[in-house]
Amino acid sequence: MIVLNEERRRAILELVNRDGRVLVPELARRFQTSQVTIRKDLEVLHSLRQLHRTHGGALPARDRALDDPSLREKEHLHRKQKLRIAEAAARMVTNGQVIILDSGTTTTAIARALRSFQELTVITNAVNIAAELAGTSIEVILTGGTLRKNSFSLVGPMAEDTLRRLNADLLFLAVDGFDAGYGLTTPNLLEAKVNRVMVEVAKRTVAVCDASKFGRRSLSLIVPTSALHEVITDKGIAKTDLRALKKAGIEVTLV
Repeated sequence: MIVLNEERRRAILELVNRDGRVLVPELARRFQTSQVTIRKDLEVLHSLRQLHRTHGGALPARDRALDDPSLREKEHLHRKQKLRIAEAAARMVTNGQVIILDSGTTTTAIARALRSFQELTVITNAVNIAAELAGTSIEVILTGGTLRKNSFSLVGPMAEDTLRRLNADLLFLAVDGFDAGYGLTTPNLLEAKVNRVMVEVAKRTVAVCDASKFGRRSLSLIVPTSALHEVITDKGIAKTDLRALKKAGIEVTLV
């Protein structure tokens, strides 16, 4: 059956808007055509501003490097995956450790999964995470800093200086974008600086993100992929991204 260019491009648009991302090899197999043809389709759709072209695939047109949705908007997305990621993260933690949680919906889910621990210290720049852990046996250290209303996170020199005076066993780092060949990114420059210091003071850094974050780049680089020790994500991750992570020597836990 011959599929016309316009029919294929309409179908690609439906897929990218439904799934949140598409990859060139998968589209080529789906439509039984060459990757060169698919790349041309994506370039055409990108030029018409109907989707956003990325390395190896495409994202919905609304996904831009400056997009910075609120915590309340993000908490409704990929909830089941985030809960499974949180459970896997909690299994990595042992009593007596010092854990850093940056701001985000996935790290908020991790905080909830840690509530039953008896001897644990959690360092965070997220006001909502501190509130989640209030009333538990966990010792909470809040960094201080300037409040970002979008994410309930504390940023700026005060947050960075507090972190530099501390040390942690484990950092769970949630991100807005994860390009396996480039690194971890976030839309906010101040958030990126705080996250970078977290990586510096933690013995082990674990990125926690659902598969939709892969293939995306936000405005500001936090750290390159090589700075990570492990990634916890869901089974929706593309095989190309999974291979790239393993080639970089990063442990990957799929949930």
